[in-house]
Amino acid sequence: MITHYTHTLSARPRGYHIITQEVLNQVDHWPDQGLFNMFIHHTSAAITINEAADPDVLVDFESFINHIVPEHMPFLVHTIEGPDDMPAHIKAALIGQSIQIPIINGRLALGTWQGIYLCEFRNHASPRNITISIYA
Repeated sequence: MITHYTHTLSARPRGYHIITQEVLNQVDHWPDQGLFNMFIHHTSAAITINEAADPDVLVDFESFINHIVPEHMPFLVHTIEGPDDMPAHIKAALIGQSIQIPIINGRLALGTWQGIYLCEFRNHASPRNITISIYA
């Protein structure tokens, strides 16, 4: 059995944001065993799982990804939506639009320090739509 939940994440500033609790709150019934899938419906933002204990990790991710995919690269052609748009698409493609987490004993089987990140790559982002699928 598959159950789908849709949710709109509020617009957030550019950067990395831990959204674990907001995502968990969208599911009204957790099976004892199963699989959690989350998909973001956008090409200039991504989702991933990483450390949720130290906020410096979020800052370091932003610094690193901006270092490897900077804005204002003179060879980019897709620039009509601003200098952050094409780099945002590249960053989103590198990180990805979906995550999967096992559900064990009615809970996500995240590691001790892990959390779900929204990776927002636009300078002036809009709300972001996600679909959560629970496979039981």
